[in-house]
Amino acid sequence: MTRIVVKVGTHVLSEQNHLSKERMFNLVEFLVALMKKYEVILVSSAAIAAGYTKLKIDKSILGNRQALAAVGQPYLVETYNKKLAKFSKMGAQVLITAEDFDSRKRTKNAQNVVNTLIQNAILPIINENDATATEEIVFGDNDQLSAHVAHYFCADMLVILSDIDGYYDSDPRINPDAKLKSIVHEIPSESLLIPMSPGTSFATGGIVTKLKAADFLLRHNNSMFMASGFDLRDAYAFLLHDSHEGGTLFTPKKEL
Repeated sequence: MTRIVVKVGTHVLSEQNHLSKERMFNLVEFLVALMKKYEVILVSSAAIAAGYTKLKIDKSILGNRQALAAVGQPYLVETYNKKLAKFSKMGAQVLITAEDFDSRKRTKNAQNVVNTLIQNAILPIINENDATATEEIVFGDNDQLSAHVAHYFCADMLVILSDIDGYYDSDPRINPDAKLKSIVHEIPSESLLIPMSPGTSFATGGIVTKLKAADFLLRHNNSMFMASGFDLRDAYAFLLHDSHEGGTLFTPKKEL
């Protein structure tokens, strides 16, 4: 692999209505380590959560959520850059919407920007343009966005770091005997219909959005790895030490 997309969710990046500075630092340290081996693109949630740390307004109202995103996105990127600076690295904000992938010209422009940033050792930090993309706030999620980023920006793999540490044969929160699936080649169609269950009031996803992201990539002959964003040991082992100790690898059969 030469290029990977790392997606991190709101639940990992925030706690008790604040950004988790410790987990963000751990994430940045991990990303910097990855940048020594790969070309890395980050898809980061938590703009709305970041905005709420600055502006306490009712986040159940759509217009307020858009305002929170507008306030929070620059603060989120600023926080990333403060931590990246400790490693002599820099990040750059790239805001896109689903429409950007419907236009060849706009997709090409986005590709050019991301490629130029990577060539200059700058970490692209991608998020949806939540301040204007109304449908994305209501129905969208960054799992789907990151899968499209991985596909259209020619990444070899999408890595999702989440509060969900892998894909189980049943819900581990309900069934203590649930077993982790280490390798998955196909997503059952019924699994894509599970109701969404986001981890926080700021999040829009759940396991089903991750399965949809994996399904999209599998159908495009690409791979995805899902592991915990709270404990990065499995991600370190898989991506930097070629050891599959935990997490789930979604990969087409013919790649084996």
